[in-house]
Amino acid sequence: MSALFTPYQLGPVTLRNRTIRSAAFESMGRAFGPTEQLKEYHVAVARGGIGMTTLAYAAVSRSGLSFDKQLWLRPAIVPGLRDITDAVHREGAAAAIQIGHCGNMTHYSTAGQIPIGASSGFNLYAYTPVRGMRRSEIAEVARDFGRAVRTARDAGFDSVEVHAGHGYLISQFLSPYTNRRRDEYGGSLENRMRFMRMCLEEAVGAARSCGMAVTVKHNMYDGFRGGIEIPESLEIAREIERFGVDGIVLTGGFVSKAPMAVMRGLIPIYTMSYYSPWWLRYFIRWCGPWMIRQYPFEECYFLEDAKKFRAALKCPLIYVGGLVSREGIDRALDAGFELVQMARALVNDPAFVEKLRTGDASTRSACDHRNYCIARMYSVDMKCCKHCPDLPRKIVEELERLP
Repeated sequence: MSALFTPYQLGPVTLRNRTIRSAAFESMGRAFGPTEQLKEYHVAVARGGIGMTTLAYAAVSRSGLSFDKQLWLRPAIVPGLRDITDAVHREGAAAAIQIGHCGNMTHYSTAGQIPIGASSGFNLYAYTPVRGMRRSEIAEVARDFGRAVRTARDAGFDSVEVHAGHGYLISQFLSPYTNRRRDEYGGSLENRMRFMRMCLEEAVGAARSCGMAVTVKHNMYDGFRGGIEIPESLEIAREIERFGVDGIVLTGGFVSKAPMAVMRGLIPIYTMSYYSPWWLRYFIRWCGPWMIRQYPFEECYFLEDAKKFRAALKCPLIYVGGLVSREGIDRALDAGFELVQMARALVNDPAFVEKLRTGDASTRSACDHRNYCIARMYSVDMKCCKHCPDLPRKIVEELERLP
């Protein structure tokens, strides 16, 4: 029998089933705080049967902000977040929040300073210069992770997910592609893991003292030559495991180098340019096909690599990546993963999990992975094209051309 609709004990939190709404950026905040739109979306997902829903991309400090629609997890927004968590709990779901720092993917206008990262340089994808972090900043940002966890608890969250993947700040220290430091934070893998250990020590310690669950999103690979590959990633995962986390979310890809390795499927370039600032539109149309490598979509696209981690680790593992059917979810659970995460299937239909529960084994999401939702995600909000009846003609034509 499938474990899908059996309860699961995630640390101190009991989930009603094995499903989690993954921390895909909703782009539904305003002035770095929550909105009624953000609340309505997560309440809809909770009402739709999810075990736990995750608010995405919350920065642990001002310096970690990349978008004005992104959450900055601070005491000022606790009442608004508490309104969301209370509403989610009334629907029977648990509430989680992803915490992280965008590092070299931030902007002066949002972060209030020149973007910081593991090393100095220029981020072509964020079109900004970057300054390597000083030792004092490294220690302070690590402490910010602990403070963010305590703020999340004040806001009523049951769990936090530490974002250590996808090319954001922790990942920038881990990856040799972005970490060119010559001090104790760079060079060997042992040194490159130092910042991650500092962040986890703060976050896990705070979570334990607050009675919260804590998970970590971790890259199995960066998705390009010169980045982290599976052998190094396994060593990093073992280090994460030693902190006694309640789960590791296995993912892959680097948003500033191989963004579609994270999400897979074709990206509609014209659509992305349409929703971008006017000064960026033609750059995306001309350079986008060259800069953004396309990856074909297939269900459970991370599963075979994730099985290597399942064989090497003892801690609970959470599978994410291309889950669009009951059959795919059961494949992941049968492979030994304790929980599954999904996002686009829930953008298409927030009630997808409930339909799985009341339907049959052939239930499949109507999401076709043409990735309109991703093309508009950072500029407007994350919304499925099937919920947008008045799309411009050129966007409709582009989406129809995609296989």
